[in-house]
Amino acid sequence: MCKHYVLDTNVLLHSPNAIFAFNEHKVIIPEVVIEELDRFKKEASDRGANSRQVSRLIDELRTKGNLLDGVPLNSEGGILQVETNHLSTSVNPNWENGKPDNRILQVCKGLANENKEVILVSQDTNMRVKASILKIAAEDFRNEKVASVEDQYTGRAEVYTSSDIINQFHLDDINSITPDRVSIYDDVTHRMSSIDLTPNQFLLIKSTDNERHTALGRFDGQKIVHLRYQNRNPFGVTPRNVGQIFMQECLMTSADEAPLVIIKGIAGTAKTFYSLAVGLYKHMDCRPHEYHHLLICRPNIPMDEDIGFLPGSETEKISPYMRGIRDNLFTLLSGPSATGEKEIAQIEDTVQMMFDKRIIQTEALAYQRGRSVQKYWMIFDEMQNSTPRQAKGVVTRPGLGTKIILLGDPAQIDHPYLDSRTNGLVYASDKMRGSKLCWQVTLTPDECERSPLAAEAAMRL
Repeated sequence: MCKHYVLDTNVLLHSPNAIFAFNEHKVIIPEVVIEELDRFKKEASDRGANSRQVSRLIDELRTKGNLLDGVPLNSEGGILQVETNHLSTSVNPNWENGKPDNRILQVCKGLANENKEVILVSQDTNMRVKASILKIAAEDFRNEKVASVEDQYTGRAEVYTSSDIINQFHLDDINSITPDRVSIYDDVTHRMSSIDLTPNQFLLIKSTDNERHTALGRFDGQKIVHLRYQNRNPFGVTPRNVGQIFMQECLMTSADEAPLVIIKGIAGTAKTFYSLAVGLYKHMDCRPHEYHHLLICRPNIPMDEDIGFLPGSETEKISPYMRGIRDNLFTLLSGPSATGEKEIAQIEDTVQMMFDKRIIQTEALAYQRGRSVQKYWMIFDEMQNSTPRQAKGVVTRPGLGTKIILLGDPAQIDHPYLDSRTNGLVYASDKMRGSKLCWQVTLTPDECERSPLAAEAAMRL
């Protein structure tokens, strides 16, 4: 039976190609959605760009027939129809007349009264609740959803092998382990079983005889090899746990081999701190410089949508959102010994100098569209607040010699229409899994190094 999927405006603003995601079924766009798209089209944000793209797609489909009667979407029989009827359909008398959300629900109710199987697709949870009040099926747009947080790819695994193999692995840096020599412990069967490794997956290798006898390695696509940068201290920073060792390996590897790095983890696992430390090391301490510029971007809803209306230059507008970067730089430059007021003031002046001389540059995420940058160390912080489209735009920006670093905590979402399964960070992680050009690692809650309180709060709150 043909289903009628009624699309909310936020679905199209989030994913312009959503109209093509329903196979042989009918896609209904109420006329009020067209009006809302028109209201956003002049924005310089991603929302504005998506609005314009949707409008172009619908205009192109308009040439195939009458949108009010329905036009073909694909070879599977899918139909797109703009709905202008059901103006007299009664919904809840307490709901505000003329509100776009209520008009969309009115269309859903009118179609349902005609005995059609209607499903409202909306990323607005309250909209879905109101639909259920009218006894209309409602669901989120799932086409770009990935697995739940606990099932998402972490870029690491614990595996087991014999002590003899670990000893041989430790014997020489050129030694490696074939994947068939390691096993994973199955919590369900309580037995060892084989494991399918992913290229660039990091491994904590434990002995079956003694769990304290371990080694660290990385699967390069054919064999398990040694970590090359395990004992390095970029910009004076020493990794404090296994997760940070894996993170250091991702960051220290050249852009030719690892142009994309995705690091996930809760607050306090030093994602931003470590990315800045390695970036400064590569830019200032290495000769010749591996990267010409350090660029830091951070998606923020008010910043990306309303930045043009704030006073001041671009840098001044972004500055309040980059205070966390300044805090990390201060910690990097001060170390544990800075206590005197004069010394602290000098460090603060040095941090400011880095921005003044554009050693470190900050830009809005929305302004990265259309760029092609070379020899950049690009940190995209808090990427869990980006959309999949924004993440795609970021990953497709780099030219030769540029390294892209995506950071974030999938469980800490501030965007009203994103969650832990639909944000740009996890979308990029899922789609780039297995690529030899993408290195990933997720840091665990017990690897929080900010403070004992931060670690405790991350576990409890």
